[in-house]
Amino acid sequence: MKFDIITIFPSIFTNFLNESLLARAQVKKLLSIKTHDLRKWTKDKHKTVDDRPYGGGAGMLLKIEPIFRAVESLKVKKFKSSKLKTKNLKLKTRTILLSAKGKTFTQKDARRLVKYDQIILICGRYEGVDERVAQYVADEEISIGDYVLFGGEVPAMVLVEAVSRLVPGVVAKEESVKNESFSNWKLEIGNWKFNLEYPQYTRPEAIKLKVSAKGGPASGGKSGKSKVLRVPKVLLSGDHKKIMEWREKQSK
Repeated sequence: MKFDIITIFPSIFTNFLNESLLARAQVKKLLSIKTHDLRKWTKDKHKTVDDRPYGGGAGMLLKIEPIFRAVESLKVKKFKSSKLKTKNLKLKTRTILLSAKGKTFTQKDARRLVKYDQIILICGRYEGVDERVAQYVADEEISIGDYVLFGGEVPAMVLVEAVSRLVPGVVAKEESVKNESFSNWKLEIGNWKFNLEYPQYTRPEAIKLKVSAKGGPASGGKSGKSKVLRVPKVLLSGDHKKIMEWREKQSK
């Protein structure tokens, strides 16, 4: 799977893309994730990517021309491979504008997007992006929540990570992806809702901590009562049927 990220701050992604599972997946050629400086597609000597909004108002807007040229340049039209009988395989590409006014990103979207061969991400900045980008260049607008950030770089990271972990082989244990939160539906009072993953525990089996009256950690000079916090007995029983029943009951 190929990700192409268009941004005016490509260095923001350096550590993110070179650590942990994303780095391994790229080494194993399960993923190709590249950042591209939008200024590369400008044509003036100052490499101008933004301008004042028509009608007045605060801030600057990213211009449509360099974004359009970037997207057209990055789109993979056909794929050639010596390993495949078909040497001119058409790839499915999706162009996404990260925008505060876009549709809120969900796990359902991650599963939908993992079916594409290439995803081009446009990271907005400043006051926003010329609306014609959303109308005529991007296939869709996506937001990661009802709040405003400095730009689209962090949302791009969220989308890349959420989609990448669904690519076969990126997460070593397939069960980790299959049984996690938001992966299974359940019918509740006539409405279909996602299951959230059941609570999980690891060693030690019991630990003594000072907790507050409300049950949380005692901190900030507050007095607390020592309490032994134990792993639920059913998880130590070895009875897989009972464990599965407990987990199903605990899923919300």
